[in-house]
Amino acid sequence: MTGKLEAITFFHGIPSRLLRPHEARALWLTAEPGRLILDFDDLSDDVFFVTSGSVRVVVRTPGGRELILDEVAAGGFFGEMAAIDGAARSATVAALTRCRICRLPGAAFMAVLADVPELSRRMMQVLTSRIREANARMLELTTLDIRHRLYAELLRRAGPPGPDGSRTISPPPIQQTLALRIGARREPISREIAQLLRAGVLARHRGALVIRTPSVLEQAIAAQAAS
Repeated sequence: MTGKLEAITFFHGIPSRLLRPHEARALWLTAEPGRLILDFDDLSDDVFFVTSGSVRVVVRTPGGRELILDEVAAGGFFGEMAAIDGAARSATVAALTRCRICRLPGAAFMAVLADVPELSRRMMQVLTSRIREANARMLELTTLDIRHRLYAELLRRAGPPGPDGSRTISPPPIQQTLALRIGARREPISREIAQLLRAGVLARHRGALVIRTPSVLEQAIAAQAAS
């Protein structure tokens, strides 16, 4: 299965003549749900561009507990750190849904960045965004309890405010997934969600979870962080 690099979101707008020399090295693959794409400590340096479906990025603690770092959907990519520094993989990546992925060797990825300054700028923007998000999550882990980490995660996953100020998470998040994203167990997450539903802060509606009053969660987080 083949494709064009210019069809990948990261390469949009770049003249095909600049991308064509690297296309022969790209491998296009399809991954079924659950398929392991990368494993921790893998020594490969390929970069993976998700063109359809989504994957989940997970790290494990020395004690064996898992923490979800990210879910990369169509238009996103992963694996660039190994291409840049040559170090072993620091996380495990598996297909969350059926995916189509372009696998580009690290050397080809770095060559196209060198050839096209605009792509280097895009790469710096992506890395900066990821560092900012990682810093925010680290701050939450060190300053917030489970309840308020959950509030922050719900707000992070929600869409923009609607006309009434509410924000929607669609599809609704799985409680076990929420727990793994914030370093908690499912049981306390289930209790907190139930309490928010009873209080009317959250509501279930047509296959979505609606945050009816986001300000309640925002104010609670601010108060916790200041205490």
